[in-house]
Amino acid sequence: MVYGIVGQHIPPLRLNLIKGIVAIALLILTILLTGESLPISAPMPILLLCLSGVIGISWGDTAFLGAINYLGARRVLLLSTLAPPMTAIAAMIGLQESLNIGAWCGIFITISGVAWVVTERVPGTSDDSPAHLWRGISLGLLAAIANAIATVISRIAFTTGSITPLWAALLRLGAAELILFGWMWLPNPQAQALSSPYGQTRRVLLATCFAAFCGTYLGIWLQQTAIKLTAAGIASTLLQTSPIFVIPIAICMGEKVSWRAIAGVIIAILGIGLLFFS
Repeated sequence: MVYGIVGQHIPPLRLNLIKGIVAIALLILTILLTGESLPISAPMPILLLCLSGVIGISWGDTAFLGAINYLGARRVLLLSTLAPPMTAIAAMIGLQESLNIGAWCGIFITISGVAWVVTERVPGTSDDSPAHLWRGISLGLLAAIANAIATVISRIAFTTGSITPLWAALLRLGAAELILFGWMWLPNPQAQALSSPYGQTRRVLLATCFAAFCGTYLGIWLQQTAIKLTAAGIASTLLQTSPIFVIPIAICMGEKVSWRAIAGVIIAILGIGLLFFS
């Protein structure tokens, strides 16, 4: 929700770079406080995690943030629901991870519930011009594909090495930030298009730091923990359930929530329960 607001003031590439810097600082601080040293591991898992960060964060997150500007958060989240089945299929091919029929049903039910929530029409949320629609759909699909590939690569790294989720998060973010720094040096008119508004207010910068703390620092750390401890398809499905948590937040903010949204949440929770029991 916060990125949807901040994205109107900071272009996607720069926003991705800023949130990554904040999260890296917090991860380093956490490692220093916990005293968790980098486990001795073969070079390949480390390289795989770096590759996962480049694909999933520098490419995928930038595409995701750009898609939000064109389509709005709800429709981008709908496209994101394509990531779990793509992840499960890729894991079957690359990792020989087979899910039972109960897990597949859980994935389908969860995605259906999330889709039911995010497809509810909200007037005036985005520009529906053909150019914006096609750009937004292209970026949303790119984000979903990048997310699926990055999840499977991370899972391979965890199954072949002994790296902890905390260090995995730092390695992924560090590699992604190097690529983003390189992109910032390339001529990019869109990167400068929205540069002035956020330079004039601290509120947007503070909001970005808050979103980076929740969504990037905690989000990627917990994401890597989930990928390490369960099948890639199941982890990816659970990671796409954020829209159902928007509902109670919206209620607390005084927004009217429809029965359709509540029904979608119930369906998604049933699917999640089936995933756990599977």
